[in-house]
Amino acid sequence: MSARFDSFVILGEMRTGSNLLESLLQTIPDVTCHGEAFNRTHLGGPGRDRLLGIDILTRDRDPMLLLERIRSGPGLNGFRLFHDHDLRVLDPVLQDRGCAKIVLGRNPVDSWVSLQIARQTQNWRLTDIRRRKTATVTFDAAAFDAFLAERAAFRARIQRALQTSGQTAFFLDYDDLREPGILAGLAAWLGRPGALDPKGTPMLVQNPEPLSEKVENWDQMQAELAKIDYFGLSTLPNFEPRRGAAVGSYVAARGVPLLWLPLGPEPRITSWLAALGRGGPPETGFTHKSLAEWKLAHPGFRSFALVRHPLDRADRALRGAILPGKYPRIRNLLIRDFGLNLPDPEAVPGMGAAAYRAALLGFLRFLKLNLNGQTAIRVDRFWCGQAHALAAMAGTVLPDMIVRADRMQAALDHLADRVGAAPVPVPAEQPAGPVPLAEICDDALQQAAAAAYPRDMAAFGFGAWAA
Repeated sequence: MSARFDSFVILGEMRTGSNLLESLLQTIPDVTCHGEAFNRTHLGGPGRDRLLGIDILTRDRDPMLLLERIRSGPGLNGFRLFHDHDLRVLDPVLQDRGCAKIVLGRNPVDSWVSLQIARQTQNWRLTDIRRRKTATVTFDAAAFDAFLAERAAFRARIQRALQTSGQTAFFLDYDDLREPGILAGLAAWLGRPGALDPKGTPMLVQNPEPLSEKVENWDQMQAELAKIDYFGLSTLPNFEPRRGAAVGSYVAARGVPLLWLPLGPEPRITSWLAALGRGGPPETGFTHKSLAEWKLAHPGFRSFALVRHPLDRADRALRGAILPGKYPRIRNLLIRDFGLNLPDPEAVPGMGAAAYRAALLGFLRFLKLNLNGQTAIRVDRFWCGQAHALAAMAGTVLPDMIVRADRMQAALDHLADRVGAAPVPVPAEQPAGPVPLAEICDDALQQAAAAAYPRDMAAFGFGAWAA
C-alpha cells in the first residue's frame, strides 16, 4: 500500500483550510508538503523565493523542473495548487496516476468572507491567539459571483480530467479537517495508515463568529444569495452529442485575410467570398495544420459565422437536404417512424402550401426529439444547434463577428472594410421550392421552432421569425 502514490497535490483554494490540511499532513512521518509551490508571487509561502534549490525565475521559465524536484524528493512529497497558480503543471499532475489528488472545498460564502477579512487584516494563518485580528466586510454580489464562477470552472476541469482518465480523488470539506476518523482515512489512502490528530497542529480557527457578525450588510447579502440558482433551474438542458470543430468546412477568401466558419451550407456566402477574393476561388479543405499555417500567414485576419433563426434554419434543412433526397435513409425514417408525408424528390416542386407546412411542422417535431438525443438518427450539420456548433469551434478559432442572416449585407460590408477589401453585393436569394416560408409561417410553426431550438433562441435572443 505504501507504494500506491509517489506524490500528492492538494487541489483547493484560498480560505478552504489548506494551511490547516498542510500542517496536519506534515505531522505524518515521511510526508512533506511544499506549500503553494506554484503561486505566481512566491515559492511555497509568503516571502520565499527559493524552493528545493530552484529560484522563482527558474520556476517561471520551466515549472516542470520544480515539479520533478518535488516528485523525486525522499518520502511522499506534495504541494497546494489553486485556480490562480501557474496551471501549466495542472494537466501533468492530473494525468499522473502516481500523484494522489486531494480535493479540498468549503462553503463558498464562508470562504469569500474569510478571504475578505484576511485581505483586510493581512492575517493569513493563526497560531497565537494573542495575534488575532478581527474585521467585518461588505458583501459585494458581483465580486462573489465572479469568485464563484472561477472556482466552479477550476473544480469542473479537475472533475472532467479525473473522469476521462478513470481516476478518483480524496474529497475533503473544510469541516472534515476536525474529524479524526476522516483524517485517518486520508492517511490510509495516502499509504501512511495511522492516527492524524486535529489537535496535533498549532493552527487555530481565525474567525469562528457566525456570518451575521462578520458581514455588515447581512440582510442585503441574504437577499442577493437568494437569487442564485443553486439547482440550475434556469439552465437549458443540452443533449446534443459533442461536436468537433468542422475545420474541413472552413472557407477563406483568396488573397484576403477573411475566414468563414460555416454552420451549414450557404451557397450565397461562398459566392460572395469568391467575388471578394483576389486571384481565384475561395480556399477550402483546411486541416488543423493548414488552418494554423493560414492564420500565421494572415496576421490581423477576421473570421465570421452566419446564424439564422431556428425556423429559417429548419426550413432550409428540410428543403435543401431532406426533400431533394440528399439523405435517403433519413428521409425514409422520417416517413416510416415519424409520420412525415414526403413526396418523391421529383414530385417536390408540385407540393402545395398545406402539404409543405405539414411536412415542416412534422420535421420540427422530429428535430426536438433529435436534438434532445431521443432518436437513433444523427444530428446533422444541416440542422444542429448553432450555439452548440459555435462552441465546438472554440479550440480552433472563434468568430470575430456573428452575422445575422437578416442583416447579412451590412455585416459583410463591414467585414470587407475591416480587411481592406472593396464591398461586393451578396448574390440574390435563389427561389427554392416548393413554397416560400413566408407564405406558410404561422404561430404553430413559430412555437415548434422555439421548442426544437430553445438554446439557440436564448443564446442569440431570437424572437418570432419575420420574412
